[in-house]
This record gives sequence, C-alpha cells and structure tokens, in this order.
Amino acid sequence: MTLSTQFFTMLSMIGMGSLFGAMFDTYQRFLNRPKQKAWIVFINDILFWVIQALIIFYTLFLVNSGELRFYIFIALLCGFAAYQALFKGIYLRLLEMGIQTVIAIYKFITKTIHLLIYKPVVSLIQLLIIIILALGRGLITLVKFVLKVLLFILKIIFVPLQKIVLLFWKLLPKSIKKTVEKLYNKTAGNFLAIRNYINKWLDKWKRKKE
Repeated sequence: MTLSTQFFTMLSMIGMGSLFGAMFDTYQRFLNRPKQKAWIVFINDILFWVIQALIIFYTLFLVNSGELRFYIFIALLCGFAAYQALFKGIYLRLLEMGIQTVIAIYKFITKTIHLLIYKPVVSLIQLLIIIILALGRGLITLVKFVLKVLLFILKIIFVPLQKIVLLFWKLLPKSIKKTVEKLYNKTAGNFLAIRNYINKWLDKWKRKKE
C-alpha cells in the first residue's frame, strides 16, 4: 500500500468516524427509545450497526481495496472523537432546525390542502345535499298540491256525474235494470269465487311452508 493510499485511507476513516457520530445522533433522535418496545429497539440497533459497518467497509474498499490496518480503527476513533468535541453541538442544532422546518412545511401543506381543497369540496357536497333535499321537499309539496287539486276536480266532476247516472238509471226500463243487475251479480260472484280460490291456495301454501 503506497503512502498516498494510506493517507487517503486515514482521511476517509476519520471522515467516516465523524459521519458515524452524526448518523448515531440522528438515529437516536428519530428512534425515541423510551417510547419504543424493547424488541423494536433491539432490531433497530442491530440493523443500524450492520448498515454502518457495511458503509465503512464499502468506503474502505473504494479507497484501498478493503485492506484492514490497525491505524484504520484509530482513524475511526479520531474522527468520532473530533465529531463529539467539535461538531456535535452544531450538528444537533442544525438537525433540530431541519426537523422543525420539515414539520412546519408539512403543517403548512396540510393546512393549505385543508383550506383550498378539503373545505371547498366538503362545502360543495353539503350545498349539493341541501339543494337535493330542497328540491325533493319542493317536489313532494308540488305532488301533494297536484293530488289535492285532482281530488277536488274529481269531486266536482263525480257528484254531478253520479246524479246523472242515478237519474239515467231511474229512467231505464225494469227489464234492462234486471238484466244489468243479473250481469253485475254474476260478475261479482265470479270475482268472489276467484278470490276464495286464491285465499285457499295461499292457506295451503302457508301450511306446507310451516
């Protein structure tokens, strides 16, 4: 391994140590350990350490083809220590500012969507429902009014018509009256027989079903 490769390896590992410190603080900030279950924290910790190890090894592979040296671990510790001493406070403040900025943007977007899209759509739907109900009530009122008018007209027409029919019936000869009465009684008897037959059939069907 040449001196330049070793130098770049040292710089890379110092950078990776600092990056590890930043990633660890970010992980701690988002994990919220006190509110998580123990098994969830355990799985997340394992995944975090595995991912960090893979990132460091991949970086090492790019710099010196993956050759491990003792000074690599020292460089990682130096980078981590430098982060803790120099950059941790600044990074945590920037991280918190970034999180709060994202939260504020998210709240602004949700409020904007609620005011510009959700509320108008809900108001439009409510207006349509009110219009439909009003039209339905108006239609029902109109139908009732029309039925009342028709019943009134029918009453006006039926009373004179009934008197005319009665008068006409009185003027008919007795033979025609008897013929009409016989025809009426026969027809009524046929309808009564049909109704009785239907009722008997329905009773039998109900008994079979029970």
